[in-house]
Amino acid sequence: MDQFPVVLVSGLAGGAVYGLMGLGLVVIYRATDVGNFALASLATVGLYAALALYSSGLPLPLAAVAAIAVTATVGLAAREVVIRPLAQGELLSALVMTMGLSLIADSVISTVWDDQPRLFPSLVEGSVSLGSYSIPTQSLLTIGVAAVAMAMVAYLFGRTTIGSAMRAVAESADTAQILGLGAQRIARIAWALGLGLAALAAFLYAPRAGPVPTVLSAPLFRAFAGIFLTGLTSMYGAVVGGLTIGVLDNLAASYVSAGYRDTFVFSFTILVLLIRPQGLFGVCTFQRV
Repeated sequence: MDQFPVVLVSGLAGGAVYGLMGLGLVVIYRATDVGNFALASLATVGLYAALALYSSGLPLPLAAVAAIAVTATVGLAAREVVIRPLAQGELLSALVMTMGLSLIADSVISTVWDDQPRLFPSLVEGSVSLGSYSIPTQSLLTIGVAAVAMAMVAYLFGRTTIGSAMRAVAESADTAQILGLGAQRIARIAWALGLGLAALAAFLYAPRAGPVPTVLSAPLFRAFAGIFLTGLTSMYGAVVGGLTIGVLDNLAASYVSAGYRDTFVFSFTILVLLIRPQGLFGVCTFQRV
């Protein structure tokens, strides 16, 4: 346990990535009722585009902005072509469509950039000494950037007109239409925001894992575990769930076995859902059949 603070910070950094992705999933789901399984693959497209731009001389912070812009643009185009034409309520069809989008995006990445592992530069180098412990600066930056992004999303939903409109659409698309909010416009904003959060998560995670076409597959499933753990529609829960999964994942890898980290995390998630199916922060609802 002598390295517990280092393990904890590393777990929080991973959890911050899962929390950002989970928050993106929840934002899209609340506004459109679509569980976007293509989120990770679309963010990876943006990541590879950013790496290409960085290799051509673009500064890394601008490459991060480019990753967010490319991800949002490609994702919105895919939504207009594939998801929007579906009839309202076709949730299973939309889910299958996002899975198909994910496979297409992975194939495009492999074709355009190949599927060989690559190195991705850290935003910052070095480490910070805390007593006898050495904490990677990249991990601290990941936590800080994710915290700022999450705070900005909280402000958007809590204090702005667009955030209020997105909450109204989440409650009832028909009511939002009556109020003149425009459900499709709000859906586009939600998709762009959710995809942008995923792209930021990808950019923070890439130095740790290195880009490959499926680099975000594991974080996506851990993000899903986080939002199911705390409640599918809770943005606050997506953050808390992601951080919880990140810490549990790192503790299991460090003190149990790296080979059992997913077993530990998902077993814990399943146990919580067996006791509280709506998640820790979800609201139990009843429907008359």
